[in-house]
Amino acid sequence: MLRGLVYDACFTITATSAMSGRDVWTRSRERMRRFPELFASCSTEAAVYGRCVVATTTGKQELNKDLCVKEFTALKTCFTSALKRGPRN
Repeated sequence: MLRGLVYDACFTITATSAMSGRDVWTRSRERMRRFPELFASCSTEAAVYGRCVVATTTGKQELNKDLCVKEFTALKTCFTSALKRGPRN
């Protein structure tokens, strides 16, 4: 579940930042190839977000949009920063 949420966050950031120009999907695919690197560089934020999701969905409670907003924002900020740093060679 966490991997899906993190993937969605990364894709949203990628798709939003790549929507102008001709090669939208090419740029988006290139950034998605970097997902493992981005995930590794944001592992602390991802773990904190994951713990929040697990803690708030204990039992049959559904995850609501604003329950882990602080943690999600930190993760999104980390992904955005990692994208701006560019590829690591």
